[in-house]
Amino acid sequence: MDKRMYFAVFEPDDESEGYTVTFPDLPGCITEGDSFEEAAANAREALELHLWGMEQDGDDIPTPSKPESITTPPGAFLVPVEAWMDLVRNEMAQQSVNTMVTMPRWLKEAAQQAGINFSQLLQEVVKERLGILDHR
Repeated sequence: MDKRMYFAVFEPDDESEGYTVTFPDLPGCITEGDSFEEAAANAREALELHLWGMEQDGDDIPTPSKPESITTPPGAFLVPVEAWMDLVRNEMAQQSVNTMVTMPRWLKEAAQQAGINFSQLLQEVVKERLGILDHR
């Protein structure tokens, strides 16, 4: 499994119980949460999506810094955050996308009256045409 781990800087919000989360090794990877638990969950999602986006763009993924080399603002602290990239890639590959289909109006109306699910039917036909038995 392709596990990545980066340290996130959790900076408490002075006016609430929330946190702003940044990743020093990944500029632009930032999130927040109204509680530590929410910020931690959001940090994992932000890390996963940021790394996945970098992979898709062909960007070099930086080596994570050692915690002792990361400086934090006063009151902030480091939290290790993991991303299991094999799982992220699989989830993103399973993500549904919207595909526009053009057909005669009468055919669409007849199919709707018959209760045909266009998305399900199109997936079945495309899988059959491609010879795919089952690929979630």
